[in-house]
Amino acid sequence: MQERDDNRIEPTLQHTLDELSDCADLNHRSFPEIQTDVVYFGNLVSKNELHMDIIQPLLSIKADEINGLLAWSQFVETDNVKDVVNGILSGGVAIFTIDKVYVADAYGPTSRNVQESQTEAVITGPHEAFVESYGTNLALIRRRLRSSHLKVIRLEVGEITKTHVFVLFIKDIVNMAYAEEIISRIQDVEIDSIQDTNMLVQMIDEAPYSIFPQFLTSERPDVIASKLVAGRVIGIVEGSPTAFSAPTAFFEFFSSPDDYYQRWLLGTALRLLRFTAFIITIGFTALYVSVTTFHYEMIPETLLRTLVESRSRVPFPPIFEALLMEVTIELLREAGARLPTKVGQTIGIVGGIVIGQAAVQAGLTSNILIIAVASSAIASFVIPSYIMSATIRLIRFGLIVMAGLLGNFGMLLSLGLVIVHMCAITNLGASYLSPIAPMNAGDWRDVFIRAPFWAIRKRPSQTKTPNETKLNMRR
Repeated sequence: MQERDDNRIEPTLQHTLDELSDCADLNHRSFPEIQTDVVYFGNLVSKNELHMDIIQPLLSIKADEINGLLAWSQFVETDNVKDVVNGILSGGVAIFTIDKVYVADAYGPTSRNVQESQTEAVITGPHEAFVESYGTNLALIRRRLRSSHLKVIRLEVGEITKTHVFVLFIKDIVNMAYAEEIISRIQDVEIDSIQDTNMLVQMIDEAPYSIFPQFLTSERPDVIASKLVAGRVIGIVEGSPTAFSAPTAFFEFFSSPDDYYQRWLLGTALRLLRFTAFIITIGFTALYVSVTTFHYEMIPETLLRTLVESRSRVPFPPIFEALLMEVTIELLREAGARLPTKVGQTIGIVGGIVIGQAAVQAGLTSNILIIAVASSAIASFVIPSYIMSATIRLIRFGLIVMAGLLGNFGMLLSLGLVIVHMCAITNLGASYLSPIAPMNAGDWRDVFIRAPFWAIRKRPSQTKTPNETKLNMRR
């Protein structure tokens, strides 16, 4: 083994085997007739590709034909041992001849087939979802966007995992300042291991102490393709079935692919229903606590009698009563998510009915609170994004506490602080509350409503795209 002036170490078979020692899944195969050795990880390569493109040709040639075979384009000559080791670890096959070393890409580990998304299910439209194979994910996007302007930049993150991260954008549509900023942030990440997209986005956002998600993540190729066409930057992490989009606004988390696959009036109604659900899930229980603690005058007289009768046997103040039931609902939700599907559904339904009925009969809570808590829980499921739904549920606890301490003033104060905080959040320098702050009424037709396609002629102003027009209809 010789050391060159440029500090590149010439690879040898023995040095490579020493680097990868104590690896039970490493395969070393010798071809003494042609003085050639092959080293690879059996679980990282495609068996068919390995046999057809490498093993079978090596078995059928003579010693003087080896150079002609390895002149094929799939065999890349290297003179650095680091490139050889990294190539093997990345699913390549290292081929050692008498005086040269080649690496051939044969990556093809076993992965699950493309299936329907479990967290972003739709009624109409495509039912494909990303998988853990980045090659498959890129193919799902390329199949939808057959354009040479779709660019894919490959980066590497993780000192140990060396995870591939792909940054995608459409040239001439994306604001290149956004793409360059994303690439720069990813390159600045220094960590041992990256396992999922949701880990990476927490390292590159601008408000790490914020409770709100600042990057939209999705398992759906059609959603990601639409974000690319809108002028956004996309990130795909090797081994993760989700991709992230940037820049992202708060209101994007309330949009669903179903909005675009159905008639615009129905899509608008569903979108307005989600915003209504947002208001219910964040404030219904807190309003109950506020009214029953400080503001009985807000309750109609006919309802007041029912409420007083319902609460007459409850020994706790409304704030403790509400927190008890909210925590119980969250426990049932978490238990249902962690258990097998059929058992989880049973636990959620039976547990909710039995515990709610038993709590009312035991005098631990009022039946009106059960209705408020159940309505808030159901409304939280209407929000398409699970991460945003979890964020809103957590904010709800803060509003309940403030409503129990200060009444309606506490609720308004809490909401004001949340809004101020959201105004301070930016994503790649773009406002998180776009298109409200800054105000852009033209974007409202694809935010609060889903206008007809002929009316949505421009891309979102948040993307600051150099090519604003996306639709020119002649009729």
